[in-house]
Amino acid sequence: MNINKINSALLLNMIQMGAKNLSNHRDFVNKLNVFPVPDGDTGTNMNLSMGSGLKEMMVRQTEELPLILSAFIRGLLMGARGNSGVILSQLFRGFSESLQEETEINSSAFAAALNNGVKVAYQSVTNPVEGTILTVAKDAARRAYEVAETEDDLVKLMEEIVIEAKQSLERTPELLPILKEVGVVDSGGKGLVVIYEGFLAALKGDELGNPDSEIDIETMVQLEHERSAQSFISADSIEYGYCTEFFVELDQKNKTSFEETKFRNQLSEYGDSLLVASDANLVKIHIHTEYPGKVMNLAQAYGDLVNIDIENMRKQYEKIVNNEQETSSLLEKKKFGIIAVASGEGLKEMFTSLGTTLIIEGGQTMNPSTEDLLVAVQKVNAEYTFILPNNKNIVLAANQVKSLSEQNIIIIPTKSIPQGIGALFAFDSEVSIEENEENMLDGMQNVKTASVTYAIRDTIINNMEIKQGSYMGLNEDTILVTNPDKIETVKDLLEKIVDEDDEIVTIFYGVDVSEKEITDLEKYVEEHLEDVEIELHEGDQPIYSFIIMVE
Repeated sequence: MNINKINSALLLNMIQMGAKNLSNHRDFVNKLNVFPVPDGDTGTNMNLSMGSGLKEMMVRQTEELPLILSAFIRGLLMGARGNSGVILSQLFRGFSESLQEETEINSSAFAAALNNGVKVAYQSVTNPVEGTILTVAKDAARRAYEVAETEDDLVKLMEEIVIEAKQSLERTPELLPILKEVGVVDSGGKGLVVIYEGFLAALKGDELGNPDSEIDIETMVQLEHERSAQSFISADSIEYGYCTEFFVELDQKNKTSFEETKFRNQLSEYGDSLLVASDANLVKIHIHTEYPGKVMNLAQAYGDLVNIDIENMRKQYEKIVNNEQETSSLLEKKKFGIIAVASGEGLKEMFTSLGTTLIIEGGQTMNPSTEDLLVAVQKVNAEYTFILPNNKNIVLAANQVKSLSEQNIIIIPTKSIPQGIGALFAFDSEVSIEENEENMLDGMQNVKTASVTYAIRDTIINNMEIKQGSYMGLNEDTILVTNPDKIETVKDLLEKIVDEDDEIVTIFYGVDVSEKEITDLEKYVEEHLEDVEIELHEGDQPIYSFIIMVE
């Protein structure tokens, strides 16, 4: 049966099948991820991005084609994660823009839309690299143009697109030396291929096959056993250590006029793997950099920063290559297990050193779901599992886990990182569950929490005028001080919260704190806080320049 037109219902089915096929192949795509550095899981990032777009699309599924496409693109942009997710969002952004006047899509319009998607995606990347998802998309779109000149049947057109996409994927090791060295094809390109295969299955009315049976041996050249491609490279090759992602909510009234190309050029001086994608109200930024704070300061000129996510890729690399050992240890049945929520490699190392079994990435602006916590409980596989939310916005989700699971779960309602550390100090594997719960509840209450972060807008609180971009010093949730200078803010805060009864002050500094600022702070505490023991630790946390624990 020939198909000469794609209406909104068929397009929705194509995207559903593409997303489903990507989900089926997610783990395999993750194992291919090697370019440019191990900054996350390509399959997972693409899958989450597609899922976010599809969710928005389903809300508008009864609308005309341009409207459901716009909803899809908005969802993709909001959910885009990692290089691959952002590039995917831009491929479909260009695809959508080309079809805004269409109520049905014929072969010529489909080919034109694919090519416009490639154009927009290449523009979003500062230094496009061939041998990646961009190359696969470009080759497939070029083939679509050639076939559409003489072919009206969209099934045959899509078959040719898939064939060319696969052939282009097989050529990626010849274009990108590191892929050839490791013996794999590009992970993002593989993700795009399986999406296109899903499109084809929808057009033909086929069911999706078993993903395990569809994996070509050629793509597994050196990928022996269960090793990931990341294990073939060195952490020393990571020039820019922090994978930084965030959104800017554009404020046209009060901010500098935003120009995407100009802004991309500004950021290009601070790292690589830079992607900038925007619509009328929102800008998505992804960059690998050594100075996330500087990047975010530049972005603040255009609006409010939201959904900030910063990963230490060197630490992440170590975690990836040691994953088998960690997984093995988790499978052993234990009497006690402890799950903690934390963000920042330094903080996570601290929790691990204090006996935490499993750490969930999360915190302010990154609240894990009830499902995330349930999965963690299953992984820990303990007779009794303690959960430390370490954030007031996560406590309710943790409590839901207890009601939904048949496991023995004890929630210690910690609302901050210091409270979580205080609770862990009180844990003793030699005493009963009841004693541990009581001791940990006492331990979390015996610490004071303070922090320093930045203001995202002008405001007045408790007769205190706070300017956007200035720093704020908080005691628990109460703002005590504000100052344009980060270090002066933490100094003022320490003066207000440390009293004569306090003995130990532990300061965790975040990703935006420079070596000079650390040195200045060390000098200050040595001179002004002589009566207490001071400890400074690299926390690597986002959002908060300093998290302070007072005992």
